[in-house]
Amino acid sequence: MVEHPAKIYPTLGCCGLDCGLCPRYYTVGSSRCPGCCGPGFFDVMPSCGYITCCVKKKGLEVCAQCDEFPCTRFDRWLDRCEEHDSFITHARCKTNLDSIRNNGLDSFIEQHSKRIGLLERMLEGYNDGRSRSYLCIATALLEISDLEAALDSSIRETEVTKVVQGDMKSKAKILRGCLNEIAAREGIELRLKKK
Repeated sequence: MVEHPAKIYPTLGCCGLDCGLCPRYYTVGSSRCPGCCGPGFFDVMPSCGYITCCVKKKGLEVCAQCDEFPCTRFDRWLDRCEEHDSFITHARCKTNLDSIRNNGLDSFIEQHSKRIGLLERMLEGYNDGRSRSYLCIATALLEISDLEAALDSSIRETEVTKVVQGDMKSKAKILRGCLNEIAAREGIELRLKKK
């Protein structure tokens, strides 16, 4: 068995991908992705040029830590990913890498961990079995303060309307309504893009 270098944060791709906000990271079963270089990653995922360069060759956590960033590997991809990639967690790659480059990895991880915590709360309390992808998209694209506000509003509304704790369908509908309202106000579309 080949020993591969480990990343400290598999929820953050070395390319800036929001792995910890991806539906596949929360999938149960063989199609689950363990995150970038997470446990068993190299057994189930194809090789990745970003990982080869950043993690294996240079021993870095993310490409933004490299003196050569942004290198030619990013020339076309970073400029196109926000508009043309249907994989929503790509949408923030450029923003994530720029934030790490400008403010440092620790600062970014603090915010990223808040997003993941909010997503996990939403998945635990509001996933009706059909909302995982939607909640991942919302958590990846909306501001943290807006996500917190949506959760607070959802909690209040479920109490006011006396939704039974186990009624995930009603709870999911309430949270989606709060998230959709915020997204509409901000001009953000919370659904997969068509190619």
